[in-house]
Amino acid sequence: MVGLPALVGELKAAGEPTRLRLLALLAEGDLSVKDLTDILGQSQPRVSRHLKLLADAGLVQRNAEGAWAYYGLTERAGGGLAQWLIAQLDMNDPQRRRDKAELDRVRASQQDQAAQYFAKVAQSWDLLRSLHVPESSIEAEIKALTAGRHIDMLLDLGTGTGRMLELLAEHYRRGLGIDSSREMIAVARAKLASASIGHAQVRLGDIGALDGVGERADLIVLHQVLHYFDDPGRMLLQARQALKSGGQMLVVDFAPHDLEFLRNEHAHRRLGLSPQHMAGWARAAELEVTTFKDFPSGHAQGLTVCLWVLADRAEAARKAA
Repeated sequence: MVGLPALVGELKAAGEPTRLRLLALLAEGDLSVKDLTDILGQSQPRVSRHLKLLADAGLVQRNAEGAWAYYGLTERAGGGLAQWLIAQLDMNDPQRRRDKAELDRVRASQQDQAAQYFAKVAQSWDLLRSLHVPESSIEAEIKALTAGRHIDMLLDLGTGTGRMLELLAEHYRRGLGIDSSREMIAVARAKLASASIGHAQVRLGDIGALDGVGERADLIVLHQVLHYFDDPGRMLLQARQALKSGGQMLVVDFAPHDLEFLRNEHAHRRLGLSPQHMAGWARAAELEVTTFKDFPSGHAQGLTVCLWVLADRAEAARKAA
């Protein structure tokens, strides 16, 4: 609920044709100022001014990515008002149809760029996939572990291509993926848009510094991330600060191995994580390992993939009592 002055401010900000069009477009997912100028056919200063008015009224939020900025509907009360206003719009309105067609064109261009990037790195990804069990086996287990859970907020750290946000889309109300690679964020954004997953966003950022995340998560996912850090325990401690009381972390990573070329050629800092190490890191973060499963590759030079579920230790003790 908001006070009368704030509500009047939100209505005034939304009550203009271009700003209503902007809200309708942002309901489809995050877009940059450049995306919006291309879609609307208006100048960058004009679009930026409209976005500032919407942001000042609490209807949209701005997320900076270097010299660029992406906008999306806010999760605060203003976002609910924006969604209600958008629901009143006639989807067959000629202007609305034109905006949607232009949005589809921009999305198609983004997907082409993502495909070109993937083509450059495909050989490296294919090599890594060939070293362990098919992803489908691990993903089926992840879905089984989250089935039936109410996840208000899912935080995917090191989201990469956004696969976990895509896989678990039906299980959460809101999803946020963070990654330090601008190219991967572009791929993830294109994939989420292609799958019409509007309740998940991705952000360029440092997963070791989560002060700006805001809402705490019911579930934090670290999928094939921790082996890129010298100190995975410190990363778990950082992630713990973004976890709700009673929340869980889901960690997927490699078991210890001796494939040194992964360190030299693929930037792996740790050659796998042992169950003993994970248990110690979890304790230090006031978490407890409640589930552990491994997925051996089946051949001598392959990698074993491990899956851990870490739960809030105090909550786990309360349930066990």
